[in-house]
Amino acid sequence: MNRRQLILSSAAFGVSPFATAGANGQSRVSNTSSPGAALPVPAAGSIPVAFLLSDGAVVIDFCGPWEVFESVHVLGRRDAAFQLYTVAETTAPITASSGMKIVPNFTLSSAPAPKVVVIPAQSGAGDAALEWIRRVTHHTDLTMSVCTGAYVLARTGLLRGQSATTHHNSYSDFTMQFPDVRMVRGARFVETGNLATSGGLSSGIDLSLRVVERYFGRDVAAQTADHMEYQGQGWLDPSSNQIYRVRRASSSAHPVCPVCEMEVDLASAPRSVYHDRTYYFCMPAHKAVFDRAPQQFLDGNES
Repeated sequence: MNRRQLILSSAAFGVSPFATAGANGQSRVSNTSSPGAALPVPAAGSIPVAFLLSDGAVVIDFCGPWEVFESVHVLGRRDAAFQLYTVAETTAPITASSGMKIVPNFTLSSAPAPKVVVIPAQSGAGDAALEWIRRVTHHTDLTMSVCTGAYVLARTGLLRGQSATTHHNSYSDFTMQFPDVRMVRGARFVETGNLATSGGLSSGIDLSLRVVERYFGRDVAAQTADHMEYQGQGWLDPSSNQIYRVRRASSSAHPVCPVCEMEVDLASAPRSVYHDRTYYFCMPAHKAVFDRAPQQFLDGNES
């Protein structure tokens, strides 16, 4: 399975298509800060950043932010700006996207208390990981997801009643799975209190630079981007993914999957007939999701 399929399938199998965020009754963390507010910098020591990993973790989703936080240098500060570590249910090696093996630094029970949590797209986050996110987020400065890591964050119930974004191929599916979360199409990242979500893959780099800015100011964030030779400007504009705002139209010449809006190959694509119209899918899992509630993906969107 390639990375693209992994991102989409981890979203498709995240929860039941009819589940809602927070169905377990967990309360949402109160948002005590306004979106984009400056974050408190400790007078000494490093800011602990936990990267929650499980099987299927998409490499750029956590390695991109890791490189951003690792590259921050603040003049006059003795300690490193951030202390970075990986967290998983066990310290047994996990298999990330494309077969990368990672030995986590800590288990959920042994990890230091984080001030920032990074949740990449992944397929193996279970109930214990969700409970850990809920617990530590009561004390984090920021808990952030990257790409379809938003599904993991939404499954905790913490996003209930909030705005969020995710990979553009997952807008429709996410909206159906989590109807009480407001999906923001075309956002590079969305901040709400001590929660933040980013768009797909490279968007996590921009959200991380934004986090650096909130802690140490724009000059330090710009210097970090310059050190990385990263010329993207998305961290300066949360609305810079507008190219993905409008839903892709499907046509007979260029059919797209109604679940993820990815172009499909007519010769091999799974298909379903609904109201005398044939729909094509990028994978069997998305056909199954569509077949359970097709109108959810079509209201106001048929071409």
